[in-house]
Amino acid sequence: MQIGSYKFDRVEFAGSLGDLGTLIPLSVALVMITGLSVTTVLMMTGLFYVACGLYYKLPIPVQPLKVVSAIAIAYPDKISLPIMGAAGMIFGLLLLLMALTGLIDWLARFFERAIMRGIQLGLGLILIHKGIGFVLRPEIFLHQAGVVSLLGIPVNLIIGIIAGLLTLLLLSSRRFPAALVVVSAGWGVGILFGAMAGAGLELGPTPVQLCKPSVEEFVNALFLLVIPQIPLTLGNAVMGTADTCCTLFGKEASTGKATYRAFATSMGLVNLIIGAIGGMPVCHGAGGLAAHYRFGARTGGSNLMIGLLFLIIALAFGRIGISCLSAIPNAVLGILLLFAGLELALMIRDVIERKELFVSLLIAGIGFATTNMGAAFFVGIIVINLIKWRKIEI
Repeated sequence: MQIGSYKFDRVEFAGSLGDLGTLIPLSVALVMITGLSVTTVLMMTGLFYVACGLYYKLPIPVQPLKVVSAIAIAYPDKISLPIMGAAGMIFGLLLLLMALTGLIDWLARFFERAIMRGIQLGLGLILIHKGIGFVLRPEIFLHQAGVVSLLGIPVNLIIGIIAGLLTLLLLSSRRFPAALVVVSAGWGVGILFGAMAGAGLELGPTPVQLCKPSVEEFVNALFLLVIPQIPLTLGNAVMGTADTCCTLFGKEASTGKATYRAFATSMGLVNLIIGAIGGMPVCHGAGGLAAHYRFGARTGGSNLMIGLLFLIIALAFGRIGISCLSAIPNAVLGILLLFAGLELALMIRDVIERKELFVSLLIAGIGFATTNMGAAFFVGIIVINLIKWRKIEI
């Protein structure tokens, strides 16, 4: 079914599931380790998906802030709920200031094609590596204790091999969209292996509360979470997402709203709200956009469908929402990440000039080796300007 520029069919819905490989592991980990409210996390994710679908009319992704999430998960003794809330508010305010003052457009001048392609390739390689890691995990589920084997082979690996082959075979199918089939089958397998055992059926949302951080918590949030996140957000969530939109959909009317200022503004506004209610800070991302596109999403209809699904889970099944999401096997999440990474990495194919290719590969290599795309970006800026200044031949 098509309504205006929106499509609502199984292919579009399958595409909406393409970024679950990033969203689920981080959001589940944050809820279980830091104590975030399930309803707050899923409700704001759903609302942001819907808002992006209505405004951009493209399958714009919604993802957790990766650096913030990684630090919060790694150091739960240092990152309290008020600090997470403060990070969201500071992050949102900074992005809004960049958008309203035009600073975001000035910063964009540093993101030449070679820089962007390097960031995209680096992120693609990171997603591929993480995807394979999920498939090779001995545990079937996130935070599962113990290994389930069949004839001495971890069941998670078997699921991954089958899911990978199934995804490849159905990648171009409109009748049986790959992501929809693989996620549905994976969830069914997860339930068979007891993922929902003991979860109960408690309907209704979990509590949503206002967050009131102290001055000290704002300072800690700025230095511990926000400053390390900013370079990756500018490179990936703002410039990377805008560039990927143009690469995948062309510089047409459909991508007219996909600007640096628009992405900074949408992330700024939603993170101010998320921070105020102690939720999970979120962003866009080139990898997420590539994931949605790879599995069939072409319009904002995918955002509306996945957004409404998250809202239903948040408000009606908030108390068992994490159990439902955790029932998807690690291997299935890994396969989604793998194919999303491949789609993103392939964007380097239009870089054929040796100097640009040199810089792109350097950025990708540093980003992949360190998983610090901010550092890779700064090295790339220095190198590309040195090459131009000294007229170095590559």
